[in-house]
Amino acid sequence: ARNVPQVGSHRDISHESLSLFRLLEPQIEILVLGTGDRVERLHPAMLKQMRECGIAVEVQDTANACATFNFLMNEKRMVAAGLIPP
Repeated sequence: ARNVPQVGSHRDISHESLSLFRLLEPQIEILVLGTGDRVERLHPAMLKQMRECGIAVEVQDTANACATFNFLMNEKRMVAAGLIPP
């Protein structure tokens, strides 16, 4: 098993920490990232890389990310969430 880095804050989100989401089967179409108490900007290259793999990324504060995840699940979308506690 590959060693995926621990994510404690939005600063820890990296290409490596997102690699798990690219390996899921069936492939997800949307990744919802909750960045804690507030929305944090992620490096555009990371988001571009995910899009190139066919995965859209929604970055929100964690409370809204949970609501978005639940909504997308109810819509039967292929979704995953990475949530940092507020």
